[in-house]
Amino acid sequence: MAPKPKSKPSQSPSQPPPSLEDLFTSLNKHIQRSEFKQAVKVADQVLGIAPGDEDAIKCKVVALIMNDSIDDALSAIQSARNFPIDFSFYKAYSLYRQNKLDEALDSLKGQETSTSAMLLESQILYRLGKLDASADIYQNLQKSKVEWLEINATANLVAAGRASEVQGTLDVLRVKATSSFELAYNTACSLIEREKYSDAEQLLLSARRIGQEMLLEENYEADKVDNELAPIAVQLAYVQQVFGRLEEANEAYAGIINQNLADESSLAVAVNNLISLKGPKDANDSLRKLDRLREKDVPGFKLSHTVDLKLLRKQKEAICNNWVLLLLHANKMNQAREFVAVLTEMFPDSMMPVLLQAAVFVRENKAVKAEEILGQFAEKFPDKSKIALLARAQVSAAAGRPLIAAESLSKIPEIQHMPGTVATIVALREKAGDIDGACAVLDSAINWWSNAMTEDNKIGILMQEAASFKLRHGRQEDAARLFEELVKSGGSMEAIAGLVSTVARMNIEKAEVYAKKLKPLPGLKGVDVDSLEKTSGAQQDANHSRVGVSEMYEEGKSKEKAKKKRKRKPRYPKGFDPANPGPPPDPERWLPKRERSSYRPKRKDKRAAQVRGSQGSVAREKQETGAGANANASNSKSNQAGSSKAEPPKPSSKAEKSKPSSKSSRKKSRN
Repeated sequence: MAPKPKSKPSQSPSQPPPSLEDLFTSLNKHIQRSEFKQAVKVADQVLGIAPGDEDAIKCKVVALIMNDSIDDALSAIQSARNFPIDFSFYKAYSLYRQNKLDEALDSLKGQETSTSAMLLESQILYRLGKLDASADIYQNLQKSKVEWLEINATANLVAAGRASEVQGTLDVLRVKATSSFELAYNTACSLIEREKYSDAEQLLLSARRIGQEMLLEENYEADKVDNELAPIAVQLAYVQQVFGRLEEANEAYAGIINQNLADESSLAVAVNNLISLKGPKDANDSLRKLDRLREKDVPGFKLSHTVDLKLLRKQKEAICNNWVLLLLHANKMNQAREFVAVLTEMFPDSMMPVLLQAAVFVRENKAVKAEEILGQFAEKFPDKSKIALLARAQVSAAAGRPLIAAESLSKIPEIQHMPGTVATIVALREKAGDIDGACAVLDSAINWWSNAMTEDNKIGILMQEAASFKLRHGRQEDAARLFEELVKSGGSMEAIAGLVSTVARMNIEKAEVYAKKLKPLPGLKGVDVDSLEKTSGAQQDANHSRVGVSEMYEEGKSKEKAKKKRKRKPRYPKGFDPANPGPPPDPERWLPKRERSSYRPKRKDKRAAQVRGSQGSVAREKQETGAGANANASNSKSNQAGSSKAEPPKPSSKAEKSKPSSKSSRKKSRN
């Protein structure tokens, strides 16, 4: 029988609501215990009694932020816009937590200057990549008593590329680099930026030891200790990589990745460094490692929220660039095309995504599009145009568009007059048939170097090459003028020889005048040309010369045919893998069976001998020839013995075919 339900106790009369004083006491107690969820409930109770209480709404907003309820905090701030309280700082901090950095910075503009507001502004600027401005704020806060000031200040200086100022900042703040493991780590990073790797390695080892001791004293668990010290481990592996200890670095990176650390930023750096260490080898495995850094269940290529928040802009860009490079090496063109389009939107003012997009177009045989995007980037960002124009010139030259390549090189002012660049532009214009343009480039370079006030002046080299180029293209007067200027300025014997050979086509007398300046060759003073021609060595039979010419002509034709012969790739049987060919084929497979070493003839049955004629006739033959046969047999044996001494035995067929050449066996396998 089921038990009867118990009767409900009678309800006590309703108690009066607690007073505001009791509620504020309870609110203070919850905040002191970090019980922020309960604090929000108590604050709502206060606001239910006193809707206009400023302290209650302020406590509610702070409790929501501390409870990571950022959306609710912004809603509470919006609902309290009629309160005479300035929530700009709390709104800016909430927007900062949501990574809405520009809105957060705008919210701080009307805020009064305070230490908290300056610290928040420096963090927002740090996230935005405005590292110099962020570091300057910390410099202004050096006289303020701010917790962790030295740690954040050194981190900002290193990120801003001002690593040389770190030691001076520590001296001003009167702190040692080893006062905490975070400060030791940041100082080691500054030493790495200054390429003092040995000192950095020692300081990183000290930082790891200090961190282990400090965290164990605070009763941290082993996995949490590893998580806190993960940045130190990654930086130590990087120093090992710089020193060339690649096996140690590889093992360190792999160990960090396999630990599945909660510190996703350190994991991301370790993955990026490992794939850069491995290079294009095993690209698919590297792509699987990079997939761990993606935002789950989100289409497209997007870094996880934590990685996106904690990494610097240049670190995120490096990871994404390596990602696209691996996709190209793995020949995953569709994914590379999609990712590089996202990349140019993420980093619109960066050079590398544009180069990667051009590389994708080149792989797809769309050189014109590659030229277009590189040219647009060069026009939009003139201070970064050099690399874009060089890449555009390379793409155009490879695609058989020499004029566009020459035009791209001519737009780089700092290198367009260098001899190497001039030679390249001239060669490109000559290939395109623009001889006038090539001569103009040479004249412009000569004019520039003639006015250049440098010790290493290249005008002599350029004038010599310009004269040779113009002479080669039938511009004798211009070439003669250049050679003459070179000679007047104390040119070399090559310049005098060039002038003589050029002027001799137009003015023999002038050429003879300059020819007298040439130094005589050693050993030619006592040579009589007329007697030299009369010697037997100078005479030559006419028929012999004709034969020699014909032989040379035939030899030249055979060489041309040999040059035209194109090498073809070997054709393998279906399903054959040349990397894993397996056991070699039988070298005797094309020989008749009788000639193979494994051939064994069948034994003949003596009883199966055929008998022809009558039996008596056979017997009669044996009787008549018996004596003669014995004599012949003895003679044949003696002859065989004699011949064996005179002639060596022939090798067996097995010895001949035991070691066939691999080349012949491969040819047979193809047939």
